[in-house]
Amino acid sequence: MIEMNSKTLSNFRAHVKTEYPKEACGFVLEVQGSEEYYPATNISEYPMESFVIDPKSYAEAEDLGVIKAICHSHPNASSAPSEIDTSSCEASNKVWHIISWPEDKLSTLRPRGWVVPLVGRNFEYGVFDCCTLIRDYFKEKLNIEFECLGGKDTWWDRGENRYLDNYEGQGFRSLPIGSPVQEHDVFLMNIVSPVPNHAAVFTEGDIILHHLYGRLSGHGVYGGYWRKHTTHHLRHVSLC
Repeated sequence: MIEMNSKTLSNFRAHVKTEYPKEACGFVLEVQGSEEYYPATNISEYPMESFVIDPKSYAEAEDLGVIKAICHSHPNASSAPSEIDTSSCEASNKVWHIISWPEDKLSTLRPRGWVVPLVGRNFEYGVFDCCTLIRDYFKEKLNIEFECLGGKDTWWDRGENRYLDNYEGQGFRSLPIGSPVQEHDVFLMNIVSPVPNHAAVFTEGDIILHHLYGRLSGHGVYGGYWRKHTTHHLRHVSLC
């Protein structure tokens, strides 16, 4: 069963055709009882291989109506969902529609309530990265929610300082380096960067959980390398 009407599908297909060979992305909206397709902006650094929906597009879509589904295209590939598509569908808890182009085939994904494991995630900036891992950890372990305001990939080389600009607004406070560490504390680190661009959460013993660029998410020992590159020790205000 295709969970959108023919006009919505036609508009989605037209957007995909216009954006080709880049990945198109958008939403199926419910606007005052009617269904509409809303085209979003793909801000991925590699738009021919992936998509990242511009937060402005999210905000504009939510102002117009209720987001019922997320749409995107697979240029020069089949419409079969990738592992990232499947995991992201579960994380969003919304229906996903995928059109292959120019093949012009449609696939639809429906969330099944599966929780994406914290360990073993493939890295995909803005979907599965160090910040989203810690966000999901806090939700799963402590039922604490916050946002990841990550912007574009490699923001740390663009004169931005995303972690330091946003951690207080997301409910964290900074402790002096060398303070006693407790479970659920977060460490910010600079990894080949002039500013903190990586984060890890302290779990137990000397173990951290983190997701390094290009690797699977997992645990590691909070030892020499990670300690050396730690710039900030954070704790959520609810745990202080």
